Amino acid sequence: MPKTIITGKKVTDLETARKIVLAQPETEEFDHFGRPAFRIKKKRVFATLWPAENRMMVKLTPIDQSVFNSFDPAIFYPVQNKWGLDGATFVELSKVRLDMLEDVIHTAWETANTKPTKNKKL
Repeated sequence: MPKTIITGKKVTDLETARKIVLAQPETEEFDHFGRPAFRIKKKRVFATLWPAENRMMVKLTPIDQSVFNSFDPAIFYPVQNKWGLDGATFVELSKVRLDMLEDVIHTAWETANTKPTKNKKL
């Protein structure tokens, strides 16, 4: 297991994560296959809590996922499926610093709030 390199104030409960997510503008909570999930403008999901595992999933771009993973792969790591290849990233809440959690949640919110570009064929 990789050594945790990020130290500082840790988040140990889901309620803190929920409050940070709900502080993002135009965000609402809803049930997503039995898990609390969060979307912006009633459309794009950008975070899901996994209560039993004390972790959350955030939807990042693959580049942002790589950046957060480089801080500490024991805290930020891709979901192990196709979604992970597209930027879905798990965050271990018992290990992450509060400021890093705020950063990753806001980054996911910004990603969801950005209008997707369509690949146009030339």
